[in-house]
Amino acid sequence: MRGFYIGRYQPFHDGHHHMVEEIAAEVDELVLGIGSAGDSHTTRNPFTAGERVMMVTKAVEDLPVTTYVVPIEDLDRNSVWVSHVQSMTPRFDVAYSNNPLVVRLFEEAGVEVRQSPMFRRDVLEGTELRERMIHGRDWETLVPESVVNVIEEIGGVERIRRIAETDSNGAEPSDE
Repeated sequence: MRGFYIGRYQPFHDGHHHMVEEIAAEVDELVLGIGSAGDSHTTRNPFTAGERVMMVTKAVEDLPVTTYVVPIEDLDRNSVWVSHVQSMTPRFDVAYSNNPLVVRLFEEAGVEVRQSPMFRRDVLEGTELRERMIHGRDWETLVPESVVNVIEEIGGVERIRRIAETDSNGAEPSDE
């Protein structure tokens, strides 16, 4: 059986890794979708699709299942989103998500969806990790070591700090 799990992975963190390990115990192969693949260089989405492919691929290389990491660009039409995902990925039998919209869209398309409890969601959340990077607080202990290495290799912390800077009078930086 082949499963599918999508995330923005900005960055791929221990919560994602925990979920992937749980899924890997249920499937023979796993397709990991890199959501919002066209977005990068903003405080919400600082990393490119290629950088996230590196993070995820390296973080899951020791799992006992075959994994496929596939970038998926956004499609602003929810009614056809599932068919868009299916056109970009190997065929899968079951989708995994805790996102209410994603669950609903897959269910409406007739795809089995499985959910699992979030892991340490109080700190394992992308916004929290990106804030920690911007403000020089510990983030490295919340992501797989391979992800730390990728972020260091690409200068990711410096990038997000620069993106978060503003040239206005204290206004929040734009994510656009």
